[in-house]
Amino acid sequence: MEEQIRLNKYLSTCGYCSRREADRLLEQGRVSIDGVPAGLGDKVISGQCVCVDGEPVVKDTDQVVIAFHKPAGVVCTSSKKDKNNIIDYIGFSERIYPVGRLDKDSTGLILLTNDGELTDRILRGKNGHEKEYIVKVDRPIKGKVLEAMRQGVPILDTMTRPCQVKKIDERTFRIILTQGLNRQIRRMCEYFGYRVVSLKRIRIMNIYLDILPEGKWRYLTEEELQVLEQSLKGQKFYNE
Repeated sequence: MEEQIRLNKYLSTCGYCSRREADRLLEQGRVSIDGVPAGLGDKVISGQCVCVDGEPVVKDTDQVVIAFHKPAGVVCTSSKKDKNNIIDYIGFSERIYPVGRLDKDSTGLILLTNDGELTDRILRGKNGHEKEYIVKVDRPIKGKVLEAMRQGVPILDTMTRPCQVKKIDERTFRIILTQGLNRQIRRMCEYFGYRVVSLKRIRIMNIYLDILPEGKWRYLTEEELQVLEQSLKGQKFYNE
């Protein structure tokens, strides 16, 4: 009997998208197997033709992982429907997609790849991978706001995880998170009555933004990839 593989894993392994995104495509009815519309939980075997929006999906042979310094205004989506999408902005020669998101108004480091399994391991929330940001707010930071932020803030019907926070100047602080709730830092600041003026991500795990100019990208170095893979070693994939 031929080995079957879940369709979301197949699309991820092919480098088409992450498993989460594959599930969304399946829910939208955009995926087919041998011309037949596919659904969540469907499996595929070797030799079958898998298509997204009528286009066959084949496996990428070489892994691509790049670091990009996102400017404000660029949207972290692979959808061509958004004229400010990150894919068109970069104009990379191969199919890649963003690993997670930075909201439209934020700047800084975001990774893009054609490796869906790598994406899922990085994004898996329970793995607690660090992401570091520099945040400037609209007025001086008073009292024990940052200490309270370190302990956790009630937003989106949950309490944020304890995090590292360090004051830089009267309106600026550095924060290291191990989760990625929707607009988390902005909501945390709003809870204490502050508005974020600028938000810049400077690190994802062992990958640093450093001197990469805004709007430019670079390949990860071999050393960065090795450390990244080692950090992810042994962690389970999404939905596995």
